[in-house]
Amino acid sequence: MRTDDYVVHIVDDEEPVRKSLAFLLATSGFTVRLHDSATSFLSVAADIGNACLVTDLRMPDMSGVDLLAQLKEMNAMLPAIVITGHGDVPMAVAAMKSGALDFIEKPFEDEVLIDAIRRAAERITGKPDNIEDVAAIRERFDQLSDRETQVLSAVVAGLPNKSIAYDLNISPRTVEIHRANVMTKMQARSLPELVRMTIAIDHGRS
Repeated sequence: MRTDDYVVHIVDDEEPVRKSLAFLLATSGFTVRLHDSATSFLSVAADIGNACLVTDLRMPDMSGVDLLAQLKEMNAMLPAIVITGHGDVPMAVAAMKSGALDFIEKPFEDEVLIDAIRRAAERITGKPDNIEDVAAIRERFDQLSDRETQVLSAVVAGLPNKSIAYDLNISPRTVEIHRANVMTKMQARSLPELVRMTIAIDHGRS
């Protein structure tokens, strides 16, 4: 889908962040609309047409997770990306379970956001994303050792390596090794991709 065929709506309560993201995306050819709160975005969400959403996770009036929940209730869900601080991974996972396609941890490279928006735009036309067949993901998951499975669960829960090491009574270095093995065996290129795979497996069980 061409960048001028849809609008990117940015929801963030911090004006410098909104302006910075707007400049980045506008110079990359995107049409952008800015909203200073989740509430202000919700007031126009039902009539925005072809669009995708980039929202901060933590905002004073309503969190990104609550925003997605409200959009679902309105039947106005659209492809969404949440931007999160490093310590907000559990909330970001909750956002993905609520319908977000991706989350991006701060600080991030410009291309990371642009690529995520392009993937989200593919959903506007109904084109599926690149998530693989659940059976293939499950097959890779089954290759993990018991310890690697424990580390995977802890990583997806947002725990830092030191906490995982303490909980499992192993060294932080050993956690790093298991974590790297998990990424390799699952063929995940990033934490959000690993989360997407885990959610896909959970949905496949339900």
